[in-house]
Amino acid sequence: MPDIVVMFFVLGLVAGLLKSDLSIPKAAYETLSLLLMLTIGLKGGMALHDSLEWALVFELLMVAALGAIIPLIVIPVLTKLAKVDGANAASLAAHYGSVSAGTFAVALAYVDTLNLPIDPEVTLYLVMLELPAILVALTLYRKLGNNKPDTGVIQSELWRETFTNRGVVLLTGGVIIGFMYGPIQGAGVTELFTSAFKAVLALFLLEMGLTAAETLSPVPWKKWRLLLFALLAPPSLSLLGLSAGMAMGLAEGSVVVLATLTASASYIAAPAAIRTAIPNADIGLAMLMSLGITFPFNAIVGIPLYHHLISVF
Repeated sequence: MPDIVVMFFVLGLVAGLLKSDLSIPKAAYETLSLLLMLTIGLKGGMALHDSLEWALVFELLMVAALGAIIPLIVIPVLTKLAKVDGANAASLAAHYGSVSAGTFAVALAYVDTLNLPIDPEVTLYLVMLELPAILVALTLYRKLGNNKPDTGVIQSELWRETFTNRGVVLLTGGVIIGFMYGPIQGAGVTELFTSAFKAVLALFLLEMGLTAAETLSPVPWKKWRLLLFALLAPPSLSLLGLSAGMAMGLAEGSVVVLATLTASASYIAAPAAIRTAIPNADIGLAMLMSLGITFPFNAIVGIPLYHHLISVF
């Protein structure tokens, strides 16, 4: 059976599709989101406590390179096969090259449930994959045919939007705090967060299920090529993370997490950056694909599939 936290997502998805009046107040969702990001950061920082090595630098650079490579693959597929215009191709490339913190949390819960060995630096993968994909996608956008940079787009503003969004701030801050105090010295505070991680994730996924159902109502069947892409991209892109993780000799759980990250699509950080940089891109379309199709696929089917693929390789 799927991990119990995934069933909360299914519950929300079914309730939304059935037009139930079930809802989670916006303030409650915001709180859950903040708690989830901070807890992931703290867990990663505490795991890194007293275990930093120089080899980690090379590993993180490799992970960042994956974020830069994915848009290079995605944009030609979207423009040539899915017949997407340059603005939306770059937007979707940024979303699919960037990562989903919610999917990352589900992968962590999956790895924890199966007691798979995991390297302490996996939380840093989330941060390292975020920016390169967005920057590469925007660079390619500027070079696609006659597309030109939109007026008012300032590179420094993009960096500010990316590095100061709440997810990056909480993740990075959590890693730093967790690393400074470790699992023992900071236990008085950190245990409160880490012990409630799965409960918070379950409620977060309930809301994600409701939101995913909303994006799918109604389903724009005329855009079937993009809907198919959103379904086929995760298992295809997961092979990049799977191959890189195995080549670097990462622990089994870390390979699952990295494969899941490369298979995921952002629905928080990337939309914020793209709204600023490519205002004529259809953010609603990106949200439909990333949150309405790719996220459910990864949460319900993808993560166990990527774990199984390790034995195949």
